Amino acid sequence: MITNKLSISGWVMKTRVITAWFIHTKARLSLLLRSSLILSSLLLLASCSSASIEDYADTNPKLDLASFFDGELYAAGVVEDFSGKVVRKFTVKMQASWQENEGKLEEWFVYDDGEKQTRIWYITDLGDGQYKGKAGDIIGEATGVAKGSALRWRYDMLLTVDDSDYQVHFDDWMYLVDENTIINKSDIIKFGLTVAKVTLVISKIPKA
Repeated sequence: MITNKLSISGWVMKTRVITAWFIHTKARLSLLLRSSLILSSLLLLASCSSASIEDYADTNPKLDLASFFDGELYAAGVVEDFSGKVVRKFTVKMQASWQENEGKLEEWFVYDDGEKQTRIWYITDLGDGQYKGKAGDIIGEATGVAKGSALRWRYDMLLTVDDSDYQVHFDDWMYLVDENTIINKSDIIKFGLTVAKVTLVISKIPKA
């Protein structure tokens, strides 16, 4: 009898442990599934709500890279983290020139923490609002499409953060406000998620 009671008691204890483990595991699985569903919904919403370059086909003034990026330009901008907090500020001096359908855009960045950076773009006008471009830290080629007053650039870049390089994707939009001003907005994307945003105002410097 005592042996039977001990066996029953042990069985009850094991059952309680298994039940508690199941309840805990079920709760964790439920939380994981809810989190995955929320993340999937956010990704689906982002993909469904993303703008198309075709949305700007009838807008004015018309953006032509060779006309705007010609001679000296100046820009100022900010970098926001994923929460929308401004984490860096910077200015850019630019020099642009074209030989027929081949353009060269030199950029000299100065950040508020003292860092300096140089980038040289080589851009080809393919006609019918299509562009391609290369630069030293760009992986492969950038591709661009212009419609109306807007241009959409897309490319992969090696981004240096704390002495480490990370490959990220840029979804880069330019909007021509007037003949002397462009608003440039970029999403920096990693693993399909926007991890930072860049906003830049580019102004032409009048020729002497």
